Amino acid sequence: MTPEAALSALTAAGDPVRAEQAAAYHKSPRRYLGVPVPVITALAQGWREDLDVPGRVALAQALWQSDVHEARVAAAKLLTQARIRDDGPVWGLIASWVPDFDGWAIADHACDAGGRRLVADPSRIDQVEDWTRSENMWTRRAALVMTLPWTKQNHPTEQDLAIRERVLGWASVMVSDPEWFIQKAIASWLRDLSKHDPARVSAWLRDHGGPSKPFTRKEAAKYL
Repeated sequence: MTPEAALSALTAAGDPVRAEQAAAYHKSPRRYLGVPVPVITALAQGWREDLDVPGRVALAQALWQSDVHEARVAAAKLLTQARIRDDGPVWGLIASWVPDFDGWAIADHACDAGGRRLVADPSRIDQVEDWTRSENMWTRRAALVMTLPWTKQNHPTEQDLAIRERVLGWASVMVSDPEWFIQKAIASWLRDLSKHDPARVSAWLRDHGGPSKPFTRKEAAKYL
């Protein structure tokens, strides 16, 4: 599958009316084709089955560089897989995208792919921590969204608990950030964790929740 063929397939599946609506909704200044996410996912899965890992990385890189909305989603979908042997280039490519994030939709698909690579190699958390100090709000947010897998574990290991505490530490610093999307990311992280460790979330809200927005505290405590 060549990048040109992939873009042609995405274009053929597009809808001009949906594309116009997507451009108005997402507001990021790039080309939109109007392809629903389930269709993008199905196309990417078919391409992934016919490519080895280097081929997926090359296609994903080309699709991302096209700066077409659906192509960037497809790039992330190409690399969204639990087990990938020798996944260093995959992680490297996903991490290289993070400074380009300028909206939640593409970022969330890329973070879904990146979260699986973090779980595969938790030592990558050191690199993610650097993102929390970025001037780009979307990069800071990615550190929280990409570590969401650590909110969902029923039986975390000692390493998992250490990473969980590390991210909660980031959140305690970022909680004074006025950006709505940062507040929302913190709230979502705590809300998801509360389903598995309500006592820890209650303690965090007691100790660090003061500077957060009211909606952040309300969402974080939704299941407490």
